[in-house]
Parts: sequence; C-alpha cells; structure tokens
Amino acid sequence: MKTTKILSLLLVLASTLTYAQLKIDAEIRPRAEYRHGFKTLIADNENAAMFVSQRTRLNTTYSIEKLNFYLSIQDVRVWGDVPQLNIADANGLGIHEAWAEIFLDPKFSLKLGRQEVVYDDSRIFGNVGWAQQARSHDMALLKYMNDGYRVDLGLAFNQSKEGLTGTTLTTPSTYKAMQYVWFHKDWSDFSGSFLFLNNGLQSASGLKYSQTLGTHLKAKKDKLNFIANLYYQFGKDVANNSLNAYLLGLEGNYKLSAITNIGLGVELQSGNSYNTAPGDNNAFNPFYGTNHKFNGLMDYFYVGNHLNSVGLLDIYAKAGFKLNPKSNLSATLHNFSAAADINDTVSKQLGTELDIVYGYKFTKEIGVKAGYSHMFPSEGMKILKGNNDNNTNNWGWVMVTIKPTLFTSNQ
Repeated sequence: MKTTKILSLLLVLASTLTYAQLKIDAEIRPRAEYRHGFKTLIADNENAAMFVSQRTRLNTTYSIEKLNFYLSIQDVRVWGDVPQLNIADANGLGIHEAWAEIFLDPKFSLKLGRQEVVYDDSRIFGNVGWAQQARSHDMALLKYMNDGYRVDLGLAFNQSKEGLTGTTLTTPSTYKAMQYVWFHKDWSDFSGSFLFLNNGLQSASGLKYSQTLGTHLKAKKDKLNFIANLYYQFGKDVANNSLNAYLLGLEGNYKLSAITNIGLGVELQSGNSYNTAPGDNNAFNPFYGTNHKFNGLMDYFYVGNHLNSVGLLDIYAKAGFKLNPKSNLSATLHNFSAAADINDTVSKQLGTELDIVYGYKFTKEIGVKAGYSHMFPSEGMKILKGNNDNNTNNWGWVMVTIKPTLFTSNQ
C-alpha cells in the first residue's frame, strides 16, 4: 500500500515537471560614487563623499500550468559597513519580490505578494531601479488582457504588525492603503494609458486619501516620436489640506541618423509659494515613480525632497550617440525654474544641470556605466536649499552590472 502511494506521488511529480520551467539568475552591481553637491548644495565646511555601494540579488522564476512564481532575494550594503572577522552581518538578506501569479483563465490572472509595479515611463509607478534597494509593493493585482487591451486593478492595505485591536499604521515612509486602476491600449503608431490612483496616508487624525487622475500618451511618425504626461491630483494630503495640483509633460525625439538621436522636453509640476502656509496644497506629488529618471540625475527634486515646495518647471534638451555596437553616450541639459513664487527679491530661476552618461556592454552578462553631472545653481536654488556658498556642485559615478543566468530548464 505504501509503495503504491509513493509511486502515485512520483507519477504526479513527473507529470508536473513535464510542464515546468525553472530559471535561476543572479545580479551583482557595485557602484562607486563621488558626491560634492549631490541632492543639495555643498557648504564651505563640508568635504566630498566617496563610497562604493553594492546590490546582490538571487532571482528564481518557476512556471507551471496556471501559475507563475517569482522570488528575488537581495542584499544591499556599502563596502566596509561591516568590520572584517565580524560574526554577524548588520545588513542581512531581504526579500525584494516574492509573488505568485495565478491564471484564472486565458484573459484574467491574479498576482499576489511583494512585487514591483511599473507603468508607462515610470512617472507615477516605477521600480526605482537606480536605487540599490529599489521599490516593491505588498499587494494584490488583478490583471485582464484581451485583444491588445490591458487593465490592472491594484489593491494594498499595509499594517505594522499583527494585532488584536486597531489598524493604525506606525511603519514610517509608506502608505496605509492604496487602490488603483490602469488601462492601456496599443495601436500601430500610438499608445495610450489611463491611471486612477486612490492613495491613503496615515495621519494622527485618521486616514487621508488623495486621488491622482491622468494619462500617458505616445505617438510615432517615421523618425519622430512624442511622449505626453497629464496628471491631476485632488482630495486631501496627510495634513488634511485640500489638494489641487497637476503635472504636464511633453517630450519630442528625432532620429537624426542610425547613431544619433536628439530630443527636447518640458515638464511642469505645480507648487506652493515659498514659506507660505496654503489653505490648499498646490504641490504635485509623483508618489511611487522612478524620480531619479526625471528632472536631472543629481536628484535635487522629488527624490526624498522637494515635496510640498514650489513645484518645478524643467526645460531640457538631450542627445544620444551609439558609438559602436557595444557602447553609447548621452548628454542632457536641464534648465530648472520654480513653478510658484519664491520671494520678491529673486526670480523663479533655480539653475542648470548637465548630465553625461557613458555605457559599455562588455558581454551579454556584463555592463559598465559611468556618469558625470554638474549643477550650476541660481539664487533661487540657494534660498530653497538654505545655502548661499559659492562652491562647485558636481557628482561622478561608475557602476558595473553583472547578471549571469545560473540555471534554466524548459522541459
């Protein structure tokens, strides 16, 4: 009897493996940085920072009939933050993603667990891949796909711990609850998305919900393409102020030749007048986007800073060059201005930033990138950052990304 049960179990496992796909891959990504005015203007009495950070990941993808499973374990550290011969590691491993996607039928699936959420150009939802720790969400995601249409419904409810009473969230730097719906459709030379986000933040007086409504559009004609973002925010902020804010963005890119692309763009995010307590909050919040990708690589705006401030008008020009099949070079020049008034003595001009990035693909698994950025601040920037010193503000970095596939099966 026991032998029969064991044989039956082996037959079940064998039939399961017939449809199984397993892939295990890894990532090691060290990045050396020189910071002399990164994110904020450097003062006379401050020295430049230098360090090497590293992200290490082990990723497992497993697929069988009606199920996809994914697990991403990561470690993020700075070289030297743990002493040698130490018996304990202060960092420890963390789970970046751990989700299962259940295919309910050919059109519907349900994705449960910790997962990256990336939509469109990552303006409102992105994985913040530049940050070594990156961003993921604990949530349930219902997905629908049919005839070129895609609809996602996301639901999240965060809690600090298991409890017997109450639902007050005490975990810092996260939201309490979130619901969103995202529609997307592709055509031959045009694509469009619509997003509605209901975002709940915990406050001392209860849960405060804001709403973000908007669209992302892309159009292409021969060598020319356009990208547009239009978003409006309303509802309440965490301080219970009424929200009335917007983001408008437009970018055009033109392919001059097989090796050269150029682009022009503008983005306007509304804001509040400087040092004025508003009855309404007019400052736009890009929430969970990959903000490092926008408004300059030196992260002066919306990367853990500049929220509920004077907003931003970013006018920029960029150029990209394919130097050879393995290497490329890009340069972007930003001109920054405040969207709202700073004070009566200075203009809205904030400064100019130049970003240069070089990339080289050594092999399919190994890539190298290096960058240099320089900020030329105006008087308005000095007021916002509380620094009137006249120092050079620049930033340089070199990053190596190694992503081998350790094992793959397709039985």
